[in-house]
Amino acid sequence: MKKLDQGRGLFFGLALACLLVLSAAVPVNAQQVTGTLGSPNATTTIDPKYLPAAPPEFGGIINLDAKQSKPWWPPRVVPPKGAPNVLLIMTDDAGYGVPSTFGGVIPTPALDRVAKMGLRYTQFHSTALCSPTRAALICGRNHHSVGFGVVTEASTGYPGYDSIIGPENATIAEILKENGYATSWFGKEHNTPGFQYSIAGPFDQWPVGMGFEYFYGFMGGNTDQWTPYLFRNTSQIYPWVGKPGWNLTTAMADDAIKYLQELNAAAPDKPFFLYYVPGGTHSPHQPTPEWIEKISAMHLFDKGWNALRETIYANQKQLGVIPPGTELTPWPDILPKWDTLSAGEYSMGCNVPSEGVCTMATMNAVNDAQPIHRVYVDGFWMDETDVTKTEFESSSRLRVISLSPSARRPRKNSQRRHQRSWSRARRSSPRLPQLYP
Repeated sequence: MKKLDQGRGLFFGLALACLLVLSAAVPVNAQQVTGTLGSPNATTTIDPKYLPAAPPEFGGIINLDAKQSKPWWPPRVVPPKGAPNVLLIMTDDAGYGVPSTFGGVIPTPALDRVAKMGLRYTQFHSTALCSPTRAALICGRNHHSVGFGVVTEASTGYPGYDSIIGPENATIAEILKENGYATSWFGKEHNTPGFQYSIAGPFDQWPVGMGFEYFYGFMGGNTDQWTPYLFRNTSQIYPWVGKPGWNLTTAMADDAIKYLQELNAAAPDKPFFLYYVPGGTHSPHQPTPEWIEKISAMHLFDKGWNALRETIYANQKQLGVIPPGTELTPWPDILPKWDTLSAGEYSMGCNVPSEGVCTMATMNAVNDAQPIHRVYVDGFWMDETDVTKTEFESSSRLRVISLSPSARRPRKNSQRRHQRSWSRARRSSPRLPQLYP
């Protein structure tokens, strides 16, 4: 598996399933011991219902004379035999019907293979916000119970809204780590209080302080995929320096694969829990040219949103991930149907007269091999996949067709949401046009 495929799932049942496996493999009061207790290589399982496990009593002998004494090492805690490896994948801003595994048109063949060998979970629960959903997922609790009633940047300092996961709320990684698993987190974090984003610590609210022994990713809600605000454990790293075309989504997969290869070489019998959380489907959308070409060549969206909606609905019924009698909700009157639009209204071309002006910008100035994909059109962020930095700065492509007869200024809440991220573009690339006049 050269690249870890992206899927969609808030598998609250997965955490429970892991614990059920541990409990079923070790009956109450049963203990699996390998080697001779007291020897350095002895291992033991523990009762997973009680954590942390009480330290074992010293089983050796201590006398004034070393010859009459006997050493004794506490056994190393390991999972029960047959404990599974766990790969938990969650993607940002990607709905239930996006991957082919759940009826979508985006091919996710690796997830399709896994689904055919196991189960598709259909009880999906999301808080519709980044930090709260993630906190609920890794803790298996309501997001208000773990301090994340809102995203961490909007925390208020009140119970349920302070963006702090307290010690009374163990993550699934903490539970599995104390049962002998290797635990890791790759990608987006967004569960650390904003006031603790510092290499000076404290790190108890970072992944390494919440049960994840290894972390490779970014701390906030989004980041540039070409030059990300990236950390390995608690140290900031800059792996893209001197590597044109480097992209975080690809690098994440490579680092995860390397981590598993090294783990397997050092401890082939040790199961892993790997939490894989790519940020590529969250803004800014910055896929590599190869992926743009690959998906564009499939023409998955040419028939418009109404036809796509019907296709996904039929696929989901065929897969059985929605009940047979499920009916689509009526199409909202405020949204135009695709077949009522004129060619100009659904074309994102730059060679046609424009009814409005939009502004294009990027998180950072990038080279011509790395396309700019974010286009601001009539109050919404859209994708434009064939614009390079040279074209962007030439001013000949600063107009594209507007999606409605008049171009409006950004809404205030939209402006606040993007102001911080895009201010970096204005500082690093003064030639880029101002995003918010």
